[in-house]
Amino acid sequence: MKSNIRKIWDVFTSILVAGIVILAVLLAGVRVIGLEIYTVLSGSMEPTYHTGSLIYVQDVDPYEIEAGQVITFLLDEDTVATHRVVEVLPDENDPTVVRFRTKGDANDAEDGSPVHYKNVLGSPVFSIPQLGYLANYIQNPPGTYIAISVGAILLLLILLPELFSNDEEESNSKDKKKRRKDDAGEETSTDEAAE
Repeated sequence: MKSNIRKIWDVFTSILVAGIVILAVLLAGVRVIGLEIYTVLSGSMEPTYHTGSLIYVQDVDPYEIEAGQVITFLLDEDTVATHRVVEVLPDENDPTVVRFRTKGDANDAEDGSPVHYKNVLGSPVFSIPQLGYLANYIQNPPGTYIAISVGAILLLLILLPELFSNDEEESNSKDKKKRRKDDAGEETSTDEAAE
């Protein structure tokens, strides 16, 4: 019976660990391959990117951006936006400078001012709906504390059965050794009594 419970527990913890590892890769591990992650906070790009989606943005050469392409850019120091390029505007005085007129797919009007090429962060390569809500929650307290607590509890859930099984194995091993000694002592005393 204990072995069946142990097998079920092992399967449960394995699935839980695999899920958390996949989530960690989706939220942080993709940075290793050069992708940046942003959460869609408004519906300006519906239905292309839904509110709450997590978008994965890859660096892009601003001189290769064309009209119709979606870009992620800085509106100001604190605000990031993802909109579609409507028009590429080369600078009349400096050919190395390019700007982009942008518009959200769900917006009626174009954005107020063109985006300078230095403000372009990249272009989205894919998105995962709803995962942005979780990412935002984890990045700010109390979500950060909850994520750390869940990680610690998961670690305990994985390690505790191992610790208890080792204690049980040691006590069972000691009991077996003691029985063997007792059995060996009884045999000797039986042999002595027979002589």
